[in-house]
Amino acid sequence: MNFYKELELILEIKSPKEKINRFHNFYAKYKAGDIVFENNYKVKEFSEPSYNETCKIVPPQDVPKRSKLTTEEGQINLLHAIIHIEYSAIDLALDGAYRFNGLPKRYYDDWLEVVDDEIRHFLLLEKLLNELGTEYGDVEVHNALFEASQRTQTLLERMAVVPRYLEANGLDATPMILQKIQRLPKNAMLEKISNALHVILEEEVIHVRKGDIWFSYACELEEVTNNIYFKIIDKYYPQGFLRPKNLNLKARKEAGFSCKELNFMAKKELC
Repeated sequence: MNFYKELELILEIKSPKEKINRFHNFYAKYKAGDIVFENNYKVKEFSEPSYNETCKIVPPQDVPKRSKLTTEEGQINLLHAIIHIEYSAIDLALDGAYRFNGLPKRYYDDWLEVVDDEIRHFLLLEKLLNELGTEYGDVEVHNALFEASQRTQTLLERMAVVPRYLEANGLDATPMILQKIQRLPKNAMLEKISNALHVILEEEVIHVRKGDIWFSYACELEEVTNNIYFKIIDKYYPQGFLRPKNLNLKARKEAGFSCKELNFMAKKELC
């Protein structure tokens, strides 16, 4: 089985169930060493996301608001927004392994582990959506994460933008969602959502840490310092970072962010 060709086929699969099943088959072969790396493989640039037949894609401002969490509609909107992030993250991690060839095997080990984690997250949230009588694709979604993968076609920019910016922002945003849920009246589904988010948050720290390691590796390859991170983020996301009070210092430190970086993001001394 050719590593890059098989990942390309998995990336192009439209059905979430089929994509997950094919990845699991591939991943078992990968871990068994039954994979061939063709380092001169010509990779594709994908013009549309794999979920375009599953989901209705709308501008970000038109995605249903995640409010009224004590209602089924509010819970569905929240779960669907998160499950879409997790499904997009499956393809982002697959693409990260597919697009950048000739790297140390540990790089591919790391990003295939991330794919496997994101699939577990997706299935965990899908179960909760099903309990509410709905499924992935029943609520409108946006394309922001896919567009990020289209724009970042070098290892340096991909590691800066995807794990160290987009996923790291999740480390800040998830605790705010959990705090909001905690303030609401007790509810069985909200408790299940909260439990799922705790699992996801813990494992996303590890994903961002992997991104931090390979970002540093890419900096060495390009003979630049890690300070280029802020130039890359300003290029794609000039709005910057969340407000200082919302930065998850503990999680970001565990994920590899230095105090110097965190202080720069906050524009004041946080640590």
